[in-house]
Amino acid sequence: MKKYFVTGGAGFIGSNYVADLIRKGQDVTIYDNLSRAGAYHNIEWLTQQFGKDAFRLIVGDVRDGNKLEKEIRKPDVVAHFAGQVAVTTSVLDPREDFEINALGTFNVLEAVRKSGARPIVLYTSTNKVYGGMEDVRVEECETRYRYLDFPNGIPETRPLDFHSPYGCSKGTGDQYMRDYARIYEIPTVVFRQSAIYGTRQFGIEDQGWVSWFIIAVLMNKPLTIYGDGKQVRDLLFIDDLVRAYHAAVERSESSAGQIFNIGGGPERVLSVWKEFGPILEELAGRKINVGYSDWRPGDQVIYVSDIAKAKEILGWEPRVGVREGVETLWRWASENKKLFS
Repeated sequence: MKKYFVTGGAGFIGSNYVADLIRKGQDVTIYDNLSRAGAYHNIEWLTQQFGKDAFRLIVGDVRDGNKLEKEIRKPDVVAHFAGQVAVTTSVLDPREDFEINALGTFNVLEAVRKSGARPIVLYTSTNKVYGGMEDVRVEECETRYRYLDFPNGIPETRPLDFHSPYGCSKGTGDQYMRDYARIYEIPTVVFRQSAIYGTRQFGIEDQGWVSWFIIAVLMNKPLTIYGDGKQVRDLLFIDDLVRAYHAAVERSESSAGQIFNIGGGPERVLSVWKEFGPILEELAGRKINVGYSDWRPGDQVIYVSDIAKAKEILGWEPRVGVREGVETLWRWASENKKLFS
């Protein structure tokens, strides 16, 4: 049995990870300020599934360094998932975005360093650290954009180019994680994640677009497409992401200090509306009307992860296909509409 300390453990990714850890008999502490939509629902779900004694909940904020230093103690694994997650929110309030993502991540690393332990530290970074990638040659096709020079997607060797306050704050955490592995020999693992989706995701217009589109359709809310709807993302279902985290812990000798681009890869891509829209209309059994608006800051016309490094070092690759994953999320959201009212 390992001891896990999960910041943001009441969120979408965190609650799914915690649930799997409990199933595997691990000792889990959740550290979360419960500010995100759905956080209370996720804690309630974990309690119903596994009992109130299956995990420890600490209501705390990663901006509170003193509290983190008091609570982290000596876990075997720290999974740092807490964060401000939306580009648009970061543009509106860059200071709060910085304090949560950059300072919060620094606080977690300092608490780990001062604990005297050397737990594995998992960090959820983002493809936004690569910026808009305007120099990458792209071809516009009928329903999507495609890379001309990166058939396998974007590798980890791609130069960093933080764009938007969100890109800057997550990128700051990303690089602190990398450097604490070099300077303090703390075995950190950075996951630069693409479009993650799945059950327990309470998507909003600013973040979690796959989930948000499904929720909006089910709840008859207006949908706006920012850009032309041909922008492409590689989709990774939450169960596959959780497997990647397990692989990093199980292979800590080779994963320590590494950065991985994690997504569905070139075999699991979908354009935001031109290809996803028809799938949604088929599931809903009706035509879906959408509005269009301008592109948002730092929005890449296409991003696809090259997952070769994760395959080689972690022995990991996705298993859930896009259609299977979307249908699973649709069923879950349809059965839980009361959670979104």
